[in-house]
Amino acid sequence: MEKRIAEITRNTSETKITLKLNLDGSGKANINTGIGFFDHMLEGFCRHGFFDMDLNVSGDLHVDTHHTIEDTGIVLGNAIAQALGDKFGIRRYGDRTLPMDESLVLCAIDLSGRPYFVMDHEFTVAKVGEMETEMVKEFFYAISYAAGMNLHFVILRAGNNHHVIEGMFKAFAKALDEAVSADPRIEGVLSTKGSL
Repeated sequence: MEKRIAEITRNTSETKITLKLNLDGSGKANINTGIGFFDHMLEGFCRHGFFDMDLNVSGDLHVDTHHTIEDTGIVLGNAIAQALGDKFGIRRYGDRTLPMDESLVLCAIDLSGRPYFVMDHEFTVAKVGEMETEMVKEFFYAISYAAGMNLHFVILRAGNNHHVIEGMFKAFAKALDEAVSADPRIEGVLSTKGSL
C-alpha cells in the first residue's frame, strides 16, 4: 500500500491552517491550535489512532473558539479523504466502545463517501478548559462532511464532561484506525457498487 499522507493549507479571513496527516504513522503529534484542551484532545486522537499529525492553526480566538475548531475539523476531514484516495482495500467500517473512567462512549464510522453525523448528547457545562463544549459537535460534524463519512456517537454512560469528550476523541481514533486499515481479502473497494 502506498503511503497515505495528506498536506493541506487553508487560509480564510478567520483562520490560517496548515496540516500534515499520515494515516500509517506511530501516533506522533505536533499540534498548536491556541486552545489547550483542544490540543490535548487532538494529541490523544493521534496517539490512540496511530496517526502522525503536524497541525498549526492561527484563528480569531479574540472572537471565540468556533472558527478555529470548526475549520480544523474541515481541514482534518479533507486530509482524511485525501490520504485515503480511492479507498482500495480498506475495511471501510470501524467502531469502538471505549471506557473513560465512569463514562462510556460508542463511536461508529462508515467511510462510504456519504456524510452523515449523529450525536444526541448534551453536555452539562459550557466549557472544559477554554473549549466550549458545544464545539465538540461542530468539530465532528465538520469532519464527517469534509471526509464524506457516516459518523455516529452514542454516550452510553455520561459522567465528568472532560471524560466524555476525551472518550469521544479516543473512540473516534480507534474506530477510524479500524476503518482505514487494509484487509487483504478486499479487492478494490468494499462496496457492491464498485466505488466509495
